[in-house]
Amino acid sequence: MLVKVPTPGRAEGRHVSIRCPACGAIGTFEPFSEVNDVYVKSEEIWLGQRRCPNLECRAQVFCIHDARGTVLRTYPAQRIDFDPKNIPERLVNTFVEALSCHAENLHVAAAIMIRRTLEELCEDKRAPGKNLKDRIGALQSTVVLPKELFAALDELRLLGNDAAHIEAKTYDSIGPVEISVAIELTKEILKAVYQLDDLVSRIRSLKRP
Repeated sequence: MLVKVPTPGRAEGRHVSIRCPACGAIGTFEPFSEVNDVYVKSEEIWLGQRRCPNLECRAQVFCIHDARGTVLRTYPAQRIDFDPKNIPERLVNTFVEALSCHAENLHVAAAIMIRRTLEELCEDKRAPGKNLKDRIGALQSTVVLPKELFAALDELRLLGNDAAHIEAKTYDSIGPVEISVAIELTKEILKAVYQLDDLVSRIRSLKRP
């Protein structure tokens, strides 16, 4: 049963704290004063529009929350935070698609897009090879990474193979745990390849002349 709430501003029209699906910032999202929430009595939840507090964004987000203000779901879904600074646009777009799939619990699709992210990385660094395994091997001569992250690249490749090919069974399953770990590893790889030098340069610039 849906009941239109006539007076926003009480618990059902409260501000909610979420990460913006558009700009990625965490903030307190405000309700629209001219748009009432809808109360679903059978579920004891509220449905309503909220606005990003970031003045450069102001994205509208549809929220579902309970009487305590706990956000149960947002549309678009909240993505894991990711800093795209200094990363090529094509690579960013591919990885953000993986994050969007993860946010929607589309785990197999997320694994495929993470694998695609690795392919974009090899392409950007001009690592040659007849397949992704060979290209990851060639990548070792073009970028500097800890050996653990090179090992992680191959594990991510295998996870992507399982997602893309029915006959591949390296992992028992591709679920939220596997994808969460894969995303964190991919973030660390991208950070090491594209952002570490900038961080080192920034700290050096702070030294006394």
